[in-house]
Amino acid sequence: MSGYSEQIPDREKIRIISNFIKSAPPGEFNEVFNDVRVLLDNDQLLKEGASSAFSQYNMEQFTPAKVNDDTVLVTTHGQAEGSKYLDPRNKLKFKYDHLRKEASEASSATVDDHAEPFRAALDKYVQGYVKDHYPNGIVTVYSSSSGGQIKLTVCIEDHKFSPRNFWNGRWRSEWTVTFTPGSSAELKGLMRVQVHYYEDGNVQLVSSKEVKESVKTSAEEGTAKEVVQVLSSIESDYQSAISDNYKTMSQTTFKALRRALPVTRTRVDWNKIAAYNIGTELKGK
Repeated sequence: MSGYSEQIPDREKIRIISNFIKSAPPGEFNEVFNDVRVLLDNDQLLKEGASSAFSQYNMEQFTPAKVNDDTVLVTTHGQAEGSKYLDPRNKLKFKYDHLRKEASEASSATVDDHAEPFRAALDKYVQGYVKDHYPNGIVTVYSSSSGGQIKLTVCIEDHKFSPRNFWNGRWRSEWTVTFTPGSSAELKGLMRVQVHYYEDGNVQLVSSKEVKESVKTSAEEGTAKEVVQVLSSIESDYQSAISDNYKTMSQTTFKALRRALPVTRTRVDWNKIAAYNIGTELKGK
């Protein structure tokens, strides 16, 4: 950010840089980081001022982290003290480097004994669901209890990065239910899809949907089955709706915006367009 007669204050630089980082498409954090690093040209200021943007981005994206022999999601629900996060399934806490995206210093963590049986049961059933429906899916289930009530939170992430084909995409869903065993409860869900296509252009699909559904709770196994049955049905409907809308837009909206091919029915080689003597030919005619 040099070359201007009027200098931008460091505070404003960090605000701009942080917005760039937090808006990075899935799978493209490193590219955005390298670009803003060149723009800022001050590694110390970048590290000190934008570190919160790094952590916020990773938590919002449900970034997978390898901890020992398992993979856990880095989310706000698992944030412990400082830069440490929880791995509820393996009863561990670990330190996470948001810039290098590496987990370290794993150690044992205490669990909520009242909520843990419900968490473990739900984790087992959601893992089965994710394995059947998401090719690279990762799930982390969190739990807590207070005043006899149990709170369970399910975080699901799946992604496919294909930079060679100029596109990346990520699915995230978050489900929370707070209940007293044996009573009805409200299951709240937030599903998000983000896809970036950038071959000779820059197009993003960003979609999200919030839902609420009633579920019946009972013992550990019964509650887990009920929650998974409801969330799987809702996610399936949402994914089908996105697919249907995309097909409709491909046949209507996108075609109205521009031709799929020129009237010659062949693609224009834009790299050679400057060499075309269109003007000369017109003058000759």
